[in-house]
Amino acid sequence: MTKKKDIFEVNAEIPLFKQKLNTGISNTSTSVTVVKKQIGRNLDSVMEIIIQQMQVSGYRERTIIDYNNYMKQFRKVTNIEYLEDITTDSIYLWLDSMNVSNQTKLTRLKCLKAILGKCFNNGWFSSKFWHGINIKVDKKVKKGAKKDDVLVLLSLLDLNTFIGLRDAVAVLTLYRTGIRINTLGQLQEKHLDFENKLLCMDGTILKNHKVLKLPLDDELIHLMKILIMQNNKIRAYYGQVNSYLFISYKGTSLNTKSTNNAISKQLNKYAKMYDLNNINPHALRRGYAKNLLDKGANLALISKALGHSNLAVTTQYLDIDVEEVADNLRDFL
Repeated sequence: MTKKKDIFEVNAEIPLFKQKLNTGISNTSTSVTVVKKQIGRNLDSVMEIIIQQMQVSGYRERTIIDYNNYMKQFRKVTNIEYLEDITTDSIYLWLDSMNVSNQTKLTRLKCLKAILGKCFNNGWFSSKFWHGINIKVDKKVKKGAKKDDVLVLLSLLDLNTFIGLRDAVAVLTLYRTGIRINTLGQLQEKHLDFENKLLCMDGTILKNHKVLKLPLDDELIHLMKILIMQNNKIRAYYGQVNSYLFISYKGTSLNTKSTNNAISKQLNKYAKMYDLNNINPHALRRGYAKNLLDKGANLALISKALGHSNLAVTTQYLDIDVEEVADNLRDFL
């Protein structure tokens, strides 16, 4: 057996999952000169300031790029060059020019509203005249991952191989903590408090930039420790220096800050290969939320655990069907 082959073989006691589950914008200059003409505030200067404010506030680069692109699209359609010339009519003109679904229109509108909201906060508008503009969308509640499907997947993965072990730990981490796929790729050993059985995440790896602590169960901790030992062997072989919990088979980071990372691709592959429903990072996150609800956790607690800024977003994660509504309401009669 060659040395290289040996590093991908896991020699540790691993539980079998046959039983019931336990549960492109570059940094702008720091010196910004704003030229205000008599006829209005130039949108180039406006966006330069807003982008700088977003960077200082720690917004993700992808979010900043989206803001900038939607403003460029708005200006191209409306031919508006000055902030004061933006009106409700010009916003409707921009929306009507799009040959996309209402959901996509709503997403773009929210970005534009966010930009205008920052302009209001900077004192460049005296009112939020855009507040009443909206796009009606019939939202379908997306289903969360079911326990049985998660169990089936875990039982099919070969935990005696590095990739199988890594992907199994990733699935369990997503399903039992509800963290986002972005956060998963950025997890490091320093975020794991095995003594107190906690996942301790600082704001730098969370979407809302706030500190969050989540409990870890004994089974997941056991598997994480085995994965760390395996990671060390692989990093040593390939001469990689990092402390990420989830790495590639060559020891490099999976931290792409993208929802389309290696783990996400693996889950999509498994879902197709084994004909499993709702096996993807977001479905696992929704499954976590539904599990908390089923166990009696209130909406405020679930919202905090998911790192949501408001309860309205959290309610969209809870796929409660008609029969459940009737059964649960009966307890209050």
